[in-house]
Amino acid sequence: MDKLIISPSPHVHSGDTISNKMIGVFIALLPAYVAGLYFFGLGALIISVTAVLSCLLFEYLIQRFILKGPVTITDGSAALTGLLLAFNLPSNLPVWIVIIGSLVAIGIAKMSFGGLGNNPFNPALVGRVFLLISFPAQMTTWPKPVPWNPAYLDAVTAATPLALLKGQITEIPSALNLFLGNMGGSIGEVSALALLIGFIYLLIRKIITWHIPVSILFTVFVFTGILHYTNPETYIGTPVFHLLTGGILLGAIFMATDYVTSPMNPRGMLLYGLGIGVITVLIRVFGSYPEGVSFAILIMNAFTPLINKYIKPKRFGSPE
Repeated sequence: MDKLIISPSPHVHSGDTISNKMIGVFIALLPAYVAGLYFFGLGALIISVTAVLSCLLFEYLIQRFILKGPVTITDGSAALTGLLLAFNLPSNLPVWIVIIGSLVAIGIAKMSFGGLGNNPFNPALVGRVFLLISFPAQMTTWPKPVPWNPAYLDAVTAATPLALLKGQITEIPSALNLFLGNMGGSIGEVSALALLIGFIYLLIRKIITWHIPVSILFTVFVFTGILHYTNPETYIGTPVFHLLTGGILLGAIFMATDYVTSPMNPRGMLLYGLGIGVITVLIRVFGSYPEGVSFAILIMNAFTPLINKYIKPKRFGSPE
């Protein structure tokens, strides 16, 4: 009698590769990058090039001389980490600080856990939060948006709209400027329009699903709406204001959806997004720091293994 031998999964290969996924994300980030270059000029270019090159260099050196294994910088993951890190930085940040952030992102958050596929936390956000804690003054000095700005370190600075929540400013940009990105902030977070274009591309290409971004944005919209409309004098930020300012769109679309650090099934994704949304609102509204997306995503990254363990899809052929 012949034996039925079943090889380990996966049994069917879609033909997709890590490099193809990375290229798709790079294309989706292109509108936001162009917007960042337009509003912040030379500084955005210097920061992004520095972050990408230093991430590639650190991953190569660690794999080549410390781990002494295969070098995988051509898969695009290190370059994507560098670009996402740059998107989370002000455009007047000194180059040496950017390099430190790249080292933390690649050396500590990624390679110390075994490289791509093994890191429990989003590397770019780890690098960003490390810099925020280590260099708070430099990381919260935002250049004023000037089309194709030729200035770098000597750029004129301005407060972000989220500073309104802490009483640091009294006027905010118009809704149109908030939507287009004509406001202070990190390089890649300011233009809601550009980020939404990238989101639509990712959905069309099926690189991500809607569950995580929509659950985050919906949660932030509902909770800030409840706070604002029950006590508008204390909670002055409207739901739309919260969605169009800070890193909420960048975080929801490009950071929280990282394959490695997010849940694997739709129900888990919805719970994960709900947690990120709630923590973001709590930090923004009740914390001393006006932004909370990065911290919220990293906190929920820590819960991803538990979510994957206890919220599982129905087994094939199971009646339950």
